[in-house]
Amino acid sequence: MSHESSPLPLTSSAGAPLTGTIKVPGDKSISHRSLMFGALAVGRTTVKGLLESEDVLATAEAMRAVGAVINKQADGTYTIDGIGLGSLLEPESVIDFGNAGTGVRLTMGILGSHNIAATFVGDASLSKRPMGRVLNPLRDMGTNVIARDGDRLPASIKGPEQALPITYRVPMPSAQVKSAVLLAGLNAPGVTTVIEPIATRDHTEKMLKGFGADISVSLNEAGERVIKLTGQPELEPQDIEVPSDPSSAAFPIVAALITPGSDVTIESVLLNEHRTGLITTLIEMGGKIEILNRRETGGEELGDIHVKASHLKGITVPASRAPSMIDEYPVLAIAAAFAEGDTFMPGLDELRVKESDRLAAVARGLEANGIPCVETEDTLTVTGGANNIGGGTVTTHLDHRIAMSFLVLGMAAHKPVTVDDGAVIQTSFPTFTSLFEKMGAKISANSSEAA
Repeated sequence: MSHESSPLPLTSSAGAPLTGTIKVPGDKSISHRSLMFGALAVGRTTVKGLLESEDVLATAEAMRAVGAVINKQADGTYTIDGIGLGSLLEPESVIDFGNAGTGVRLTMGILGSHNIAATFVGDASLSKRPMGRVLNPLRDMGTNVIARDGDRLPASIKGPEQALPITYRVPMPSAQVKSAVLLAGLNAPGVTTVIEPIATRDHTEKMLKGFGADISVSLNEAGERVIKLTGQPELEPQDIEVPSDPSSAAFPIVAALITPGSDVTIESVLLNEHRTGLITTLIEMGGKIEILNRRETGGEELGDIHVKASHLKGITVPASRAPSMIDEYPVLAIAAAFAEGDTFMPGLDELRVKESDRLAAVARGLEANGIPCVETEDTLTVTGGANNIGGGTVTTHLDHRIAMSFLVLGMAAHKPVTVDDGAVIQTSFPTFTSLFEKMGAKISANSSEAA
């Protein structure tokens, strides 16, 4: 699942306004969890709109490796015949998660409290990412861990005969860490408690409740979220409809805002309050964005997002907003390049440990295309309105969001923009190129033609 052997350079360039009504792929977070919880339930879970990206399909393979039967039906629906919590089988070989950080960390949580052994590997990018943030609480629960220096992949775990429920304060805003501890707590007797000082996306809590887990969320005197999960429930299979991914919707939203004359509607986008920080920020910058047809499915709100080309102005983005838009900062930096004045983004230290060092990758990409910016350890300032931007080649570092963000830049820049590897986009948004071309964008696999 590595892209290192066959990079695919892509170039985007300015063209006609972007127009039309589109639907981006299903939400990645909910797709991962649908497969996992379906595997842990007894009986058949059905999933409509599953994101068929490399990351999510890696999770499907992992769940098959521990005994779940997962099939795609003729109408595109996925069925998961789960084997039940506590009944997972030991994988016969290593589990390869490719580039999927969410998949590997949450699966470590699930398997870490079962009395089985498993070894996890990933591509070059994933192998650089820190796993100690998940492995340390698993150690507290009794899991044996063997990992490469710095708790990085490859890593092998062996769960205890009976996992210990723990109380764990999440040291950094991370839905992956919170979720891994809760998923480990599913197979531990008693109550596992997670204290979350800064709220992050809550799909795990909502979906666990939907599958029948005994889980509660409250606030303590310090205003921190306290999540209590009673272990060893019998999870019940569900019928799930996956909404469109707001992190994928971010790319056509920003592209429409910065490309003159554009008018785009993105249908059925997840509007979970912990995922809409980018929309809030772009509206504050002057973006013409409206939410239409709000509705609910499976405890989650969704709606259609209507976007028109806009005159943006630079702002200071509150650091407290970072957990609700951490994946969207690369494309926000692109919007900031077309805004009037400076856009200041603090609280970005978590970007250092994503698929790449995203903060550095964004700054280098902006500089390569003539866009003034200042990078510190945990902040980025982008000065918009520069003349004659574009014309650069961006190193993606095997990071899908860097690739997509800078292709969006090229759609409105003065000169074409090239990314060194567009193949990595398959990890989260396989239809990216075709959807944008449908709206009128110019993306070419041959940079000389696009130029």
